[in-house]
Amino acid sequence: MAPGASGNKRSIRCGLILMQLLPAGGRVRKELEECQKDSHLSGVTAVPVNAASLSELRGSIKGPEATPYEDGHFELEIVIPPKYPFEPPQMRFLTKIWHPNISSQTGAICLDILKDAWSPALTIKTALLSIQALLSAAEPTDPQDAEVAKMYLHDHEQFLNTARFWTESYAKQTETGDDAALSRLIDMGFPADKAKAALQAANGDENAAIEKLVSSM
Repeated sequence: MAPGASGNKRSIRCGLILMQLLPAGGRVRKELEECQKDSHLSGVTAVPVNAASLSELRGSIKGPEATPYEDGHFELEIVIPPKYPFEPPQMRFLTKIWHPNISSQTGAICLDILKDAWSPALTIKTALLSIQALLSAAEPTDPQDAEVAKMYLHDHEQFLNTARFWTESYAKQTETGDDAALSRLIDMGFPADKAKAALQAANGDENAAIEKLVSSM
């Protein structure tokens, strides 16, 4: 083992233990800050629906490249249970999506880490990244939506065309500019004056503005 490796492992374990011991609200706030730090690289983020509460969040996932979801922007509902992180966050798609492991009707997600495979060492960000990975690697033999899974397995070309059509129809952002960004921040529950000031301070960078607003809560 390389010198210092055991010390690094101990530090990681200690960090995980401290994260688990944080009060739920403090841990969620810390996780949201971590989400914003590299959201432009990871393609995932989460923010409060209401600036006064951290129990209801709005997540977003950028569709992976080389998939029928590429360039799509998918929003998710995230509910933090009272026993978090010892119970998994409840997540479902709000943006309609055509995928074997996601209900085309309700947005429910079939993913093990959102159920029995959840661990307190996992985070909101790792859950969102796992869902993003699911968009690249569907598991049609363990479906959430049987109709989509049947098409995926027996008429894959039609599946790809349908998934692309749904992405174009439901997951492409048409609004641009500062006004659209301000509207989205207000819809998330941030006061209009604070949202506008944060956007101005961030030179119009919406993710940076969200990070500033979350860190000031």
